[in-house]
Amino acid sequence: MAGRKKKQEDKLMLFPKNQIFGYLRSGKFKALSDEWQHETMPLIFDYELIVVTEGTLFLRYMDEDFTVEAGEYLILPPSNSLRSGSKKAYCSFYWLHFTVDMCNFPARISQGEYASYERSNCFIMPQKSVVPRPQKMIVKMKQLQDLERNNYPELSLNAEVTAIITELFGQLRVEVPSEDDPMGNKQIYSDIADYIRRNISENIKLSDIADAFGYSPKYLSHLFSKVNGTSLKQFILSTKMETASYYLTDSDRTITEIASEVGFSDMHNFSRTFKRLTGLTPSEYRNTYSKRLLFHY
Repeated sequence: MAGRKKKQEDKLMLFPKNQIFGYLRSGKFKALSDEWQHETMPLIFDYELIVVTEGTLFLRYMDEDFTVEAGEYLILPPSNSLRSGSKKAYCSFYWLHFTVDMCNFPARISQGEYASYERSNCFIMPQKSVVPRPQKMIVKMKQLQDLERNNYPELSLNAEVTAIITELFGQLRVEVPSEDDPMGNKQIYSDIADYIRRNISENIKLSDIADAFGYSPKYLSHLFSKVNGTSLKQFILSTKMETASYYLTDSDRTITEIASEVGFSDMHNFSRTFKRLTGLTPSEYRNTYSKRLLFHY
């Protein structure tokens, strides 16, 4: 079992740069009970991105068993293999089918092949991993569904698919620690980002984070600016609005409840801040993006 898990984590997805991906279909799935098991389905020409939001998805594909927990993603490349459930369990996930012209590149490679393709005109990311900023990914996938529901042209849908995949790639590059970071800046960044998300309902101050991690507020802001291109203060605020956007579109919480959930004691202050950053009031945002394509299968 350990060997199979290591083999699964060893797989990398390869995508060409400077190409618009092709949109096929997307939606949200929610199991009706913990007795649900994924049906046996083909995936001959499509790629599929799955982002699990609740429970655990047990899937078998290309002679491999995948276990995808809430907050994780999985990308399946086209093949003649059938994807099927390997175990019954409750889960909920967003899914997206798309196409890519691989230009004679393989769709999937192993870690050992990374160096061979690193300098090619491609970008590379794990086939399965944790989504660093899942709320942002879900909001973008719901915005894609909104485009489809409102009959946007194919070009708009394709561009949004490309934005979603490259958003995931960007999150992984910025937030996941790597060997080319000898000073450990990405690890510090990742740890502090996790701290902010765990304490999102608090009125988080830079001094609080500095005390928790033993760094000066000035140093932490400099680190965030270096790794993410934004200050720590701006990161805190954008993370709160990102979480609020998720709650507005994927829950029935009232706006007052959501304001409290992201650390605002004053709903009016929350509404003003949300509109300043998104261009919409919380109610307008909810009305625009709350509908989704929901499938039980």
